[in-house]
Amino acid sequence: MRTTRKVLAAALFALLASAAACGGSQTRKIAMQNIATPLTLDEVKAFAQGQWQSISVELRPTEDRAGTGTVAPTRLTREFTYFADDTFKGVITMYADDYGAAPLMAFEFRGTLKWGAAHPIAKGAYEIDYVLDEGFALTPLHEQAAAMLNQAPVPGVPAFAVGQKQDILGKAFPLFSIAEGQIVTDYDLIYFKNGLLFMGAKHVDGTPFDKPERRPHQLQIPLERVN
Repeated sequence: MRTTRKVLAAALFALLASAAACGGSQTRKIAMQNIATPLTLDEVKAFAQGQWQSISVELRPTEDRAGTGTVAPTRLTREFTYFADDTFKGVITMYADDYGAAPLMAFEFRGTLKWGAAHPIAKGAYEIDYVLDEGFALTPLHEQAAAMLNQAPVPGVPAFAVGQKQDILGKAFPLFSIAEGQIVTDYDLIYFKNGLLFMGAKHVDGTPFDKPERRPHQLQIPLERVN
């Protein structure tokens, strides 16, 4: 019986060693993603990898693009994917209603992540910059959204049509206060707690995170992991 136990133990050890050798990196990744609250920057980077999405339609204040100073409510969902090479993809979909039944427009942006210093909002929070240097696309999902985008035609940008995605990366787009050749950067924060992803809360005056001094100081509604 003792010999049998030794043989079984040796076989089990060999099996585990083989699995570790074949899928060690995947095992480490899964282990990292099972940390309730990653604290070090390396843990945060590993934990972030994968796809995240809004739990439900979110409500946030948005500054009027026309420069009137009016703050309007915006309903949207977010979807972010973080990759191992410090790149990302994000999709923000705007809605006309509280429950996501009437989509208006989708923004898709891709680019580079720049990780920064620890953020004082919570232990394990870090500054992060989203540099939109790989793609910035718009897709009107409703006729009124397409009409709004077409109110101020931009040279080199064809007319927008419902369901058709257009990449405006590097192109002047006055509606979003983007100059020709400008690379948009979002100065944000990132934090994980109990398996949820928290970004920075939007400013109550609706101003964007378009400057380092506008980096947020509070936490926004979290995203949940998709896979």
